[in-house]
Amino acid sequence: MDFDSIDIRLFVEVAEMRSLTHGAERSYMSVPAASMRIKTIEERIGAKLLYRTSQGVTLTPAGHAFLHHGKSILNQIKNLEGDLSEYASGVRGHIRIFSNPSAMTEFLPEDLRRYLAAHPEVNIELHEHMSVDIVRAVIEGATDIGILAGNVATEGLQVLPYRSDRNVIVASRKHPLANRKKIAFDETLDYDYISLAKGGASYSFLCQAAHAARKDLKIRIQVGNFEALCRMVEMNVGIGMVPASSARRYARTMGIRVLDLTDTWAVRDIRICFRERDQLPTFARELVSFLSHDQTRDPVPV
Repeated sequence: MDFDSIDIRLFVEVAEMRSLTHGAERSYMSVPAASMRIKTIEERIGAKLLYRTSQGVTLTPAGHAFLHHGKSILNQIKNLEGDLSEYASGVRGHIRIFSNPSAMTEFLPEDLRRYLAAHPEVNIELHEHMSVDIVRAVIEGATDIGILAGNVATEGLQVLPYRSDRNVIVASRKHPLANRKKIAFDETLDYDYISLAKGGASYSFLCQAAHAARKDLKIRIQVGNFEALCRMVEMNVGIGMVPASSARRYARTMGIRVLDLTDTWAVRDIRICFRERDQLPTFARELVSFLSHDQTRDPVPV
């Protein structure tokens, strides 16, 4: 069966007015056109919907069923139009964000909590990726907003500052490196490492750094998050590389030492990128402004 909203609305008007003439008038069509439309509906379903009399029309059992479902459909269409109008005006929406591990773990949870509290009709889809993959995703339209770090080419994209962080090494208080305050990354590769799960952005970054240092990375165990990593470090299973913001926090309650990396790439400016700001929906532009201009946030000292 194939009915359009005009057919359904016409039948509801005719049924409620109990008059083909008045129903046609309220539907802005002629009586013959309205009669033909209803006859076509009856032919499609194979049943009469109206009893026609000199006093007007009354509903058949099939007509009562059609009226019930027809009114429900019209209400759904009304709700759909209302929802879509909110999307069009920027009130309601869905934002896709690809983020590097540091921002995703340390900064975005609180910032997005505050944004979502002020925008209850907006939903966010957040995924972790390597910065180079984030740039590609933004260019290709696979995500609306990217949060990235490091010296990644962003030609063709608009970029704004977000936060600043650095990678550090964490070691147990019993580890041979425990008394060091600073260290070069290539020196750390003489020791066993704890890393996040293979395939994640943090793991890939660690492997790339080891490859650039032309040394093997000796991973003893892989865990699911930075807290678990620092717990393993505390047990002296190995050392690990984590964002400074995470390391300082866990060092308050765990028996670990934090060693600053002397490598220039350890300091990481975290940036927001997107294609065209004017092409973002209103709610997404508000999120970009919130993340890039919120003065209540304190950057991690470097």
